[in-house]
Amino acid sequence: MIERLRHYCCVVAAAAAALAAISGAALAQTYPTRNITLVLPFAAGSGTDTTTRLISKELGVALGVGMVIDNRAGANGSIAASYVARSAPDGYTLFVTTNTTHSANPYLLKNMSYDPLKDFTPIARTGDLPFMLVIHPDIPANSVAELIALAKKEPGKYSYASGSSSAIVSGATFARLAGIDLLHVPYKSSPPALTDVIAGRVSMMFIDVPTGLPHVNAKALKALAVTTKRKSALLPELPTMDETVKGFDITSWQGYLGPANMPKDVVTKLNAEIRKVVERPDIKSQLAERGMEAFSGTPEEFEAFLKEQLVLWEKLITAAGIEKQ
Repeated sequence: MIERLRHYCCVVAAAAAALAAISGAALAQTYPTRNITLVLPFAAGSGTDTTTRLISKELGVALGVGMVIDNRAGANGSIAASYVARSAPDGYTLFVTTNTTHSANPYLLKNMSYDPLKDFTPIARTGDLPFMLVIHPDIPANSVAELIALAKKEPGKYSYASGSSSAIVSGATFARLAGIDLLHVPYKSSPPALTDVIAGRVSMMFIDVPTGLPHVNAKALKALAVTTKRKSALLPELPTMDETVKGFDITSWQGYLGPANMPKDVVTKLNAEIRKVVERPDIKSQLAERGMEAFSGTPEEFEAFLKEQLVLWEKLITAAGIEKQ
């Protein structure tokens, strides 16, 4: 009797698995049949918003549906991340995010309302958004070394704004490695933070290149260095932070995820179309103009990368001495 019951359970399980596979394949053949919502953890005008709008326009054309951008800024991206984690895994609600929600938040926030690995399905990485250090033009410094000298001369006078985890960690890392006292002024997202730096209410900021570059070109801000250890191909004239502050190497990645348990065939279809868009020379060029180094890969490569980044950002945040809030 027990053996017959076991056999029956195995048959039912196999049938269920086969049905799920058939359903997933059938869904992929018809998917998508309506608009897809892309949830972003940052406000309109941020680097992620700017680059996503370019990619999503072409992605919508490829998929034959509209792409709706839903900006849900706040709580270091947790509001948006939690919303997507609770959404139906049918491919119609996707998350375009960065290391803020999926690499740094676990080590910055005491109360996490989502799990960056268990609650999401990796779809495709789309590239990196290099950061740079910008200061108000009235500050009499034209290099990182000169800025450090000013900060040491007048401890506590200078401040840095932040609107993302990269900005938070970059500012704290800079202060620690340079041995200077900087006041941290947090914001809900990067655009309002940048507004206050431009207005002179805050001294400086580590900002993603897409958001900050137009203001640098307009002479509203001075750019002193990029945060990556290697010089950026997008801004070859700028020195690296590491040239003055040894050991400084921080960048921001960007990618598409969905809620956990998305049908594999839908993920495969989305990955293929996203990669086609990102790898197009004209799109790469336009993204580069917006400060993004575009590239992609498989869902499996993205998943492995996410795990590696959690380890890296734990080290960065611990070394910077940042306590969970």
